[in-house]
Amino acid sequence: MAAMPLTYYGNSVLREVAQPVRKVNAEIKQLVEHMFETMNLERGIGLAAPQVGVSKRVIVLDLSHEGIPPFALINPEIVRATGKDTDSEGCLSIPGVFLPVTRPSKIKIKARNLADRQIVLEADGLLARAIQHEIDHLDGKLFTDMVEDELALQREMAMLGERIQRIERGETTQAEIQEQALQQETVIS
Repeated sequence: MAAMPLTYYGNSVLREVAQPVRKVNAEIKQLVEHMFETMNLERGIGLAAPQVGVSKRVIVLDLSHEGIPPFALINPEIVRATGKDTDSEGCLSIPGVFLPVTRPSKIKIKARNLADRQIVLEADGLLARAIQHEIDHLDGKLFTDMVEDELALQREMAMLGERIQRIERGETTQAEIQEQALQQETVIS
């Protein structure tokens, strides 16, 4: 396995609607392996294919700390969403930014698994939030699009460009920036 470079805020692939996967083949399975490697290296709990520059409807999640083993979803689609919950979110593609976002608290999704079988999954709590966050990536949306506190968003985004430049110059890593931000903020996603 090999980690893939992350795609950061400002890259156009993050604003594209990702293409559906026609068949879960060896190429898709290898992409999933590389995505897991990348997500684990960067200490994330979820990752969408556009975040590694691939415009495919593929997401991976790892909530082992919540007792939920790692899994991948191919062509995930929310079929029902209920309730309402506001909590802080962050994103590997937007390093160091953590802000409150309101989302449905419970969801039901359909997707394909790595065996190319249709599955239905119901989720709440952190799992529901993480799945919604990653599906948003597949639709060209970012969590920052849903932040209601415009002033806080502007303050955080003002520092983002410098953070990304430091990562690209090799002066720091995305994981180090996230860790520093987490020390200042209690974040669940």
